[in-house]
Amino acid sequence: MKNVWKKVLAVTMMTVLVLSACAGKESGSSVEPVQVRIGSLKGPTTMGLLRMMALSDAEEIMEGVQYTFTMATDASEILAGVAGGDYDIALVPANLASTIYQKTEGGITVLDINTLGVLYMVSGDDTISSVEDLKGHTIYTTGKGQTPEYVLHYILEQNGMKEGDVTIEYKSEATEVAAVLAQDPTAVGMLPQPFVTVALAQNESLKIVLDMTEEWEKIGGENGSSLVTGVTIVRDTFLEEHPVAVALFMEEHKKSAEFAVSDVTTTASYVAERGIIEKAPVAEKALPYCNIVYIDGDPMKQALSSYLEVLFEQDPSSVGGALPGDDFYYSR
Repeated sequence: MKNVWKKVLAVTMMTVLVLSACAGKESGSSVEPVQVRIGSLKGPTTMGLLRMMALSDAEEIMEGVQYTFTMATDASEILAGVAGGDYDIALVPANLASTIYQKTEGGITVLDINTLGVLYMVSGDDTISSVEDLKGHTIYTTGKGQTPEYVLHYILEQNGMKEGDVTIEYKSEATEVAAVLAQDPTAVGMLPQPFVTVALAQNESLKIVLDMTEEWEKIGGENGSSLVTGVTIVRDTFLEEHPVAVALFMEEHKKSAEFAVSDVTTTASYVAERGIIEKAPVAEKALPYCNIVYIDGDPMKQALSSYLEVLFEQDPSSVGGALPGDDFYYSR
């Protein structure tokens, strides 16, 4: 039943988008007044929303739709917000979306992928240029029981590394990993952007030694899965009640994500204004490595489902205990 109404909504959304594009803003919007509450995590997923936030602040987005943005620092805040009905749309880690789907008994749908891989191995040790070179090292990272842990273990295992070949020490925050690297540049840390660029800016001895997205793709070859960091989800009840508002959000989100890639300088200023990264010049250096995207439809489903399958094989609990059904993926 859920798939049936999704098809109906897809037709409705496409029709509205065509009509709104033809009519233009000057002729007035036929969109019913609706408040869209959006939650996102501080970092790359929010960076792809920044142009949209700026336009919303200036009230330059289509009349009738009002956006409220909340930026959280912990994924658990977003989970609670979606499950409790406090957010209508949320940008969350890919595996968390699957967990929310299970917890809400299929009550959410993925609209798009907003961020691909953002994990990098950083060190001042010039002897590290491959995964095999990590043998014998201690790797400092965050994300125990989260995506970084599963990504790291998968890449190590697929490169023939066994338990004991490396030591993994987990920290609670990326700033703690950066602190270790600052004290000992020969140490090895796995960090997400934009923390990588911040660490490099603070210590010229450090450099990116491995791009974990590239390492992930090497494993699967041309037909392998992609490393997916963030996705955008919507509560199904909101989607049913406000399909037009959701359609307009998707269009604005796409424009905003594309803007983040095409106009890095302006986006960097937004990043600094929102406090995601303190200094705009550092943000400008980080943005090209944040893999901000907008992928929806079948390409989204193919990339995300393959990624979740890898995580499920690593640890079923990482995706909520089971792989989501087809109704998890929105298709126009």
